[in-house]
Amino acid sequence: MNKKIIIAIDGYSSCGKSTLAKQLAKELHYIYADSGAMYRAITLYFLRNEIHHTNLNKVREALKDIHLEFVFDVDAGKSVLYMNDENIELPIRDMIISEKVSEVAAIKEVREFAVAQQQRMGNNKGIVMDGRDIGTTVFPHAELKIFMTADIAVRVERRFKELFAVNPAITIEEVKQNLEMRDYIDSNREISPLRKAEDAVVLNNSDLTMAQQLKIALQWAREKIDLV
Repeated sequence: MNKKIIIAIDGYSSCGKSTLAKQLAKELHYIYADSGAMYRAITLYFLRNEIHHTNLNKVREALKDIHLEFVFDVDAGKSVLYMNDENIELPIRDMIISEKVSEVAAIKEVREFAVAQQQRMGNNKGIVMDGRDIGTTVFPHAELKIFMTADIAVRVERRFKELFAVNPAITIEEVKQNLEMRDYIDSNREISPLRKAEDAVVLNNSDLTMAQQLKIALQWAREKIDLV
């Protein structure tokens, strides 16, 4: 029987958490679950249905109508997120979602809804999940916890290139302001703030290539798997 662990990856926006998580899942033949995409999906639903994040009664009712599921797309060769049977991978990446997602993710009821679904996904282990509170709240007993960080200038440049490809009108100043705002909200929210778990290993990838950071993380993962 193959030994499996849970890998939790936390960190700031645009540190490459999702990229590393996808690479690790592929190398280890694990399931990849993008927790950030789940919060983006909920934000998309709220915007589409004109539900303001401060109206908790409407928020609670809306959550009852949201069904999220990761489905493996054979053509794309990766897991994609469906909300109520709709593939929402593209709309959840819009800038308007980026501007609102931290506010929505800070809501206690929203986090409880998402965390419950995420924890069910990890029941059988063999999962890699990235987000803001995976190692502290979702999977506090994960065998491997990685906390990713990078210099703000590096993060802004990465995010700008990503957004410019789909929105040439975006400015680097808008991206910088958005990242700084998200960092502040994520780190200072009352419910499950972004912080490094005490037993997490730090991966600063400011000067690392994707191949280099994958090599480091794979070594950490295999060392933990050998201990299971």
